[in-house]
Amino acid sequence: MVRRLVVASLLALGASSACVAGEAPRINTLGGLVTRLGSCIKPPPTARSAPGMEITVVLAFRRNGEILGRPRVTYETPGASDDDRLAWRTAIMEAIERCTPLPLSDGLGAALAGRPLRIKFDGRHLKTASLTSNA
Repeated sequence: MVRRLVVASLLALGASSACVAGEAPRINTLGGLVTRLGSCIKPPPTARSAPGMEITVVLAFRRNGEILGRPRVTYETPGASDDDRLAWRTAIMEAIERCTPLPLSDGLGAALAGRPLRIKFDGRHLKTASLTSNA
């Protein structure tokens, strides 16, 4: 059975240059993965985007940290405008593209390979990141 991992409130905003895979140490934990992806997000300008926007993306990685398949948006804040949705989708997909392949350790790469991750990007929690997992 595929384990589902839920990453809640992921938006550690700011440092985008620190997510270049070749310059960073290997990621050994799910918390490290969350931090790395969060550091790559450049949120859309507040004037164009809803500050409480939530988007959930499902994606999977290969052992080497590359994205397996295409990330898929599975949830967006109800009632958000089309412009807000597009702005946040673009910001998130650019962050994923900018930060991958992730420098996963051999152990974490083997544990995550092919397993879908459900990552929740939550604009209401701009400085927090937490991880919970479900079997």
